[in-house]
Amino acid sequence: MATGGEPIRDGETLNVDKAVEAGLPPVVNTTNPVDNDDSTFTSGAQDGVKKMEATTMVWTKSHLIAAYVLMWFVTFVDAMQQGTSGALTPFVTSSFMQHSLTAYTGIMANIIGGVIKLPLAKVLDIFGRPQGFLIMTGFLVLGLIMMAACNGVQTFAAAQIFYWVGYNGISYTISVFIADTSHLKNRGFMYAYVSSPYIVTVWITGPMATAFMTGPGWRWFYGAFVFVTLISCIPLVVLFWLNYRKAVNAGLIVPTKSNRTLVESIKYYTIEFDVGGLLLLMGGLVFFLLPFSLFSYQDGLWESPLVISFFIIGILMLIGFVLYEKFIAPKTFIPYQLLLDRTVLGACVLSATLFVSFYIWNAYFSSFLLVVSGVNLTEATYVQNIYSIGSCFFSLIVGLLIRWTGRFKFIALYFGVPVTMLGVGLMIHFRQPGVPIGYVVMSQIFIAFAGGACVITEQIAVMAATDHQHVAVVLAIEGMFSAIGGGIGSSIAAAIWTGMFPKKLAEFLPAESQGELMNIYASLPTQLSYAKGTPTRLAIEMAYGESQKWMAVGGTTVMVIGLVSVMFWRDINLKNFKQVKGRVI
Repeated sequence: MATGGEPIRDGETLNVDKAVEAGLPPVVNTTNPVDNDDSTFTSGAQDGVKKMEATTMVWTKSHLIAAYVLMWFVTFVDAMQQGTSGALTPFVTSSFMQHSLTAYTGIMANIIGGVIKLPLAKVLDIFGRPQGFLIMTGFLVLGLIMMAACNGVQTFAAAQIFYWVGYNGISYTISVFIADTSHLKNRGFMYAYVSSPYIVTVWITGPMATAFMTGPGWRWFYGAFVFVTLISCIPLVVLFWLNYRKAVNAGLIVPTKSNRTLVESIKYYTIEFDVGGLLLLMGGLVFFLLPFSLFSYQDGLWESPLVISFFIIGILMLIGFVLYEKFIAPKTFIPYQLLLDRTVLGACVLSATLFVSFYIWNAYFSSFLLVVSGVNLTEATYVQNIYSIGSCFFSLIVGLLIRWTGRFKFIALYFGVPVTMLGVGLMIHFRQPGVPIGYVVMSQIFIAFAGGACVITEQIAVMAATDHQHVAVVLAIEGMFSAIGGGIGSSIAAAIWTGMFPKKLAEFLPAESQGELMNIYASLPTQLSYAKGTPTRLAIEMAYGESQKWMAVGGTTVMVIGLVSVMFWRDINLKNFKQVKGRVI
């Protein structure tokens, strides 16, 4: 542990002179940082960063340990919640007779959930880490409430937006917490530690999904986790808030008011958060990606007026975003000097391609396991969660390897990306009817171990290229690329599925089942209602195999871009790399 001075005893209040006498840093005025002596804090850091650095200077070793225990617990609850929700989603969409929209429900949620990290980074840097964490908890809880009460796929999709904004925001804020409280050489291992609950929850989510589906129903699952989420998140907020107050009492920070009027505050934060650019970027991405999943429902398919207009609006909004940021925006939320850094940009491109690939091959995977492999819901979640358990387990090894060598590029270049390509490529052949499920499991293990290496190294890469002030921003940019990649991947998967699966069903179904084509296409329970070995079930399995083959092809091909992007990384040595202040790991 590194420490920035003896911690202040609870309840002790120090003025400037007493703080200096006690060996603590001088008072910091958070409103006028230019007037401060920044030797104690990161030079030019915003208020939220300084508040966090002050917090780490006064908290005790036991509070630091408690923070990591609570972060692990929050991740445990989120992982259990997200894994179970993923297993239940096909049944939610099928309950409204729209199983084909399973991938569609998450497209906008993934995009907005990732892009929202940029303004969230501003919240964390300007107001503070606990404040941002609390806001994201509110979004997640609201999403759960909406899903519990939804009456259609449209409402469920809207609820997914709130849910994923909150889920991604909580995960992102915890990532920033870890960056604030750990040395860079140890950070990979600490990220792996906080992600380790996925090793445990993989055995819980399947039985939990089964229990709710055979018991009270999926609505009760979402309702129950409203309370579980609040119970898990609030203690972490309280811990950071108490230590922040301790820093204030110690004289490290003197909170002051801005004296701005309401109108002036609105104008100030509109500029600080670059609201115009954010709306153009999110709107452009949503309009551009939605047609991939909606085209099959239009009379003219790709030539329908709705699809064409969405593409045009999306492209114009994205062009408008670039022009607005370059010529109009008083303050841009993406620092170009960081984005153009080859290590940062390369890591972001890898992040995007990983998510494009994952969301292409993973879409409808649980449905494939149920229908084609013939496993039950619990067994399907075990297979589908091999990625979670394997990547989290192997990331612990990668974190230790980075700490030992001080290097990270070689892990991604010679193991992470190539083995990911191998695993996804094998699924082209193995994700077919009649293939033993053991081969599918083997492919998943390859992807899982390689994925753990890629995720840890890409996060370390973006942070190694900057200082503490910009850690939240570069992590937000990396998260934005991940979300965009997820949105693109989901859109491509939906396009392949909606364009190929019903066509192949029509081709393979026996004459007596042709009248049920749309019901089979729309409902997972209907697909499962035909017994294994019957002509109709065989036809459904063949249609799955054809569709899944091309999803695996797409997921493999896109990883070539990821391999090239890693080649551009700088080979940075993390040993003796000092980035954070205070009592840290």
